[in-house]
Amino acid sequence: MSTVKQSFSNPASSAGWKAIFSLYLFFAYFSVLPQLILYVTDNTVFVGLRQAIVMSVLWFVPVFLLPRFSRTIVAAVGVLLWLTSLVSIAYFCIYGQEFSQSVIFTIFESNPAESREFIAQYFVWWMIPVFLAHTLVAWLLWRNVKPFVMPPEKAWLLSGLILAGLLVYPFLKYKFIDHDHADQVVEKLQLRFEPAVPWQLVIGYVQYREQLASMEALLRGNAQIPPLQNLQDKNAGLPATLVLVIGESTNRQHMSLYGYPRKTTPQLDAMKDELLVFKQVVGPRPYTIEALQQVLTFADQQHPDLYLTKPSIMNMMRQAGYKSFWITNQQTMTKRNTMLTTFSKYTDKQVYLNHTRLQNSRQYDGDVLAPFAEALQDPAPRKLIVLHLLGTHMKYKYRYPDEYIHFKDNANLAPGLDKNKVEVINAYDNAVLYNDFVVSNIIKTYKASRQHGFLVYFSDHGEDVYEAPGYSVLGRNESSPTLPMYAVPFLLWMTPDWRAKMPEISNDVLERPYSTSHFIHTWADLAGLQFTDYEPHKSLINPRFEALPLLVGNPNDPKSLKVLPKAK
Repeated sequence: MSTVKQSFSNPASSAGWKAIFSLYLFFAYFSVLPQLILYVTDNTVFVGLRQAIVMSVLWFVPVFLLPRFSRTIVAAVGVLLWLTSLVSIAYFCIYGQEFSQSVIFTIFESNPAESREFIAQYFVWWMIPVFLAHTLVAWLLWRNVKPFVMPPEKAWLLSGLILAGLLVYPFLKYKFIDHDHADQVVEKLQLRFEPAVPWQLVIGYVQYREQLASMEALLRGNAQIPPLQNLQDKNAGLPATLVLVIGESTNRQHMSLYGYPRKTTPQLDAMKDELLVFKQVVGPRPYTIEALQQVLTFADQQHPDLYLTKPSIMNMMRQAGYKSFWITNQQTMTKRNTMLTTFSKYTDKQVYLNHTRLQNSRQYDGDVLAPFAEALQDPAPRKLIVLHLLGTHMKYKYRYPDEYIHFKDNANLAPGLDKNKVEVINAYDNAVLYNDFVVSNIIKTYKASRQHGFLVYFSDHGEDVYEAPGYSVLGRNESSPTLPMYAVPFLLWMTPDWRAKMPEISNDVLERPYSTSHFIHTWADLAGLQFTDYEPHKSLINPRFEALPLLVGNPNDPKSLKVLPKAK
């Protein structure tokens, strides 16, 4: 042992560094392997792999400080890492995704039978050799770990540097340089550790409990909201299935249905005569949560908090006697998406399809088609079905399978765009192409079910993909608004019998400038509902429609509100 100590004390000693490397390789294996698989298979971005590599260094600390028990510590930590890594490996093998707090939410929020069914999917026969191979590699790495000791002062110095680099410096940076609030500091520190095991499970459960508490508070508030006054239903007692499809980050100016020179929506183009295509609709805000707080409720840019005190569309339809479904391909339980999950809980049945930890992970909207078809078959005579898509959200290349890689060059793009911008635009247009497949098949599935009712599709907001003058803007920025950030598609498909009940929708109606912040009035009009708070002049299809200013900006800062000069 003294030889090892003397060897390690010399920084140039190969024996000392080999011992360190063998120990790191053992610790890192359990976290790095799942993240490496995700990254190599192009299922997520590099940040998870990077953090797994870095955070594995933390396990050196107890070994350095307690050298007499190093073998026991390494074995105990190894067993913990091995057990928790099995969950990540199994989940990826079955779903091709990273385990996250959304999975924990799905398991805990299901009834016991559903939870057992969900967990049982991990244990298919071919997982046994995968587990055995994973265990064998871990055991071989453990066998290769070399014991070592070092002078106490060096052990304390190295442990201090590790803790300073992984915890102290980030904390100080977030708190005193970035000036983050305490909860933001904690959240950022959690994000640093989350890709590594066992923190993935520990932090995932903690976040699940935190977001669950926030959601339950919102649900309690919603339960106290009084129902709509004087609700009248023109279609009371009649069977009806009403479908709301909410897209994500889809700019209509990239859809050939709206005149884009690239053929990005061939299937919707083919059914154009069946659709009512509204030309000048915008979203109120360029962010999903903030937009839907208005779109699905009575809140708008001038009254942004009404979503807390007045009923939502889901409340409205329940009051009118509809059984409601929420099928979502958005992330389920994250701090940002708690409001979305709360909205879903306003419905009678929820289907959560996206369990990824990061938004920048591969996830396809085609997954909504099967549960949508199942919901259509539900025997309830009156149904509301909400489909929330991931649409064309960044990172665009993760939104479509390889067979939808169609746009590869600069054909029909603005001249002078550099190679990187062309590549990004091509990825976005391919995402729009796949979105066309999804939306058109939703409509076809609905049509084939021979229900009575209508289907509305729009996106929560748009996306500027090097489109505004200057070709320099990518994404969305509320403080520097451009039309592409807000220009959304708005499509309406109705069954023939339902269309016969509605007022004529002329080409002039399709050209009306409209903000989806007032959508609840349009939805009520389409559904044949009236009530005290109903305002027909805010309904896109009503003969009493009035063109209101298309306000964009942050409503919590009224001075920031601006009027879009035009929506077309």
